[in-house]
Amino acid sequence: MTPEMKGFILLSVLKMLFVFTVILVGVALLTLMERKVSAWMQNRRGPNRVGWAGLLQPAADGVKNILKEETSPALANRWLFVLAPALAFIPALMLSAVIPFAAPLPVDFDVTLGPLGPFAYHGPLPMVVADLPIGFLFVLAISSMGVYGIALAGWSSNSKYALLGGLRATAQMISYEVAMGLSLIPVLLISGNVGFGAIIRDQQAGLWYVLPLFLSFFIFLISGFAETNRLPFDLPEAESELIAGYHTEYSAMKFSLFFIAEYANVVTVCAMVTTLFFGGWDIPGRWDEQGGLLQTIATGAFFFLKLMFWIFFVMWIRWTLPRFRYDQLMALGWKVLMPIALAYIMVICTAIYGIEHVAGITDPKLRSLALLGVNVVVAFLVFGLLDSGVFIKGSNRRQHSAKPLVKRATVTG
Repeated sequence: MTPEMKGFILLSVLKMLFVFTVILVGVALLTLMERKVSAWMQNRRGPNRVGWAGLLQPAADGVKNILKEETSPALANRWLFVLAPALAFIPALMLSAVIPFAAPLPVDFDVTLGPLGPFAYHGPLPMVVADLPIGFLFVLAISSMGVYGIALAGWSSNSKYALLGGLRATAQMISYEVAMGLSLIPVLLISGNVGFGAIIRDQQAGLWYVLPLFLSFFIFLISGFAETNRLPFDLPEAESELIAGYHTEYSAMKFSLFFIAEYANVVTVCAMVTTLFFGGWDIPGRWDEQGGLLQTIATGAFFFLKLMFWIFFVMWIRWTLPRFRYDQLMALGWKVLMPIALAYIMVICTAIYGIEHVAGITDPKLRSLALLGVNVVVAFLVFGLLDSGVFIKGSNRRQHSAKPLVKRATVTG
């Protein structure tokens, strides 16, 4: 094995340890963040007993889950009952390995580590554990495997409530994966690549995709809420109907694995929103990928700020909106989001052909500005004319149009 190959493996292992440690610790801290955000919105204090300002509350929760009694239903399928949490947890953890979190870091070293021999690496080091050329296709493929863990958790418990929660979750995730996949096709059309690094570079040359592909961003964000079972799409865990959904029969660390997987999926969705539509680690302005350590730190910090904003947004929505009915949930996915995503693909195809081949505009910024104009018209049609008060203003419309069942009695003097 050459020194360059050993250096590449060494740096990859270090990146893997760093990213997975940050994800596991970050997911624990996100539970505290959510409780603090909910307390702030409800004008109360939140956790404040364990550690300064409650900072050790996640550690206390972890110790509690480790020490709790492991329960196993008498009629459950024991092997699948134990395997299901791992099937939900492992895909969620894998997804963080393919998303770039900073600009490439120039590395140039030659070292000898005792009996291990010489190690060398020369050139820019991508700030991602696995710089895959298939990019977001890998994320869509691996994230769809998480449904197996949820479905098996509901079925193997041999509980009607858990089975209903598992079926609900399976139907919901499969339904919204269709809209999520369709929403990313315009990204492929405009960038010509599915790799995260190439998509970030294309946004650096033009505009962040949230402007020329606003409707794709909107559909992807809604589908992301549904994929992570977050309010207003948390029907698989509707406590008033299903106790706790597919993990009703789980306790201790097996329950914690489902909890960690949910928050890891939230981080993944927010990181994809940041990378695909908000430039990833890009800071507006001229940034050379061959920059030094300072640029890597600055872009990493900027990516972290974008990511935390979207995580806060997800928590904000949870404590703001009520959940859908299940028929509304499925209707939104199949009857609204999927047709709009299909129509949007055709609009973007036609717009790109007209801009590049008819108008002859090839400059990335001018092309993005032209697509921005198209998206303003599309957004007006979708949110203005096509809505027609059915989805957004439906309750007010029915309230004003409904006739009173009992006429008021008039009193005459």
